[in-house]
Amino acid sequence: MLKLILSGYGGQGMLLCGQLLAYASMVEGKQVTWFPTYGAEVRGGAANCSVVISDKKVGSPVIDIADILVACSQPSLDKFHGIVAENGLVLYHSAIVKVNEKRPGVGYIGIDFSALANSIDFPKSANMVALGALGALIKVNPESISEAMKNKFGGMRPGILELNEKAAELGRRAV
Repeated sequence: MLKLILSGYGGQGMLLCGQLLAYASMVEGKQVTWFPTYGAEVRGGAANCSVVISDKKVGSPVIDIADILVACSQPSLDKFHGIVAENGLVLYHSAIVKVNEKRPGVGYIGIDFSALANSIDFPKSANMVALGALGALIKVNPESISEAMKNKFGGMRPGILELNEKAAELGRRAV
């Protein structure tokens, strides 16, 4: 069983990132839960979700100890850093988040999600860069992520799906 927390400010797309990860995992035959949490003032306020991925039925979406934390804001890191398991991982947005104290036994990977998204002239896809990086780390097949994106973005204006897939690929390559 893999327990993940994806967190940031409302509007950064961490809830969508978690939703797509859950869908991609379902495509691969996994049992999943996706549980969003956000404040009343969604855009700009705290927003996070928990995703649990398992080969067996998941009893609860609540996470006390996370295997992986994706932190896209400093308050996210500050809030959830302490519940990352020993031998766990923190994947963080290095342009926004500063890791001042690294916990022994926890791995840290910093990627500037925004810079990679900007490199394809689609700054809104920073969350898809994070999704691609996370997918690579937990070994989700890129085709499964693409299937999840097609399900979510397929009816949008032309080119959005392709740009998001390109952003995810940049994230995969970054790790």
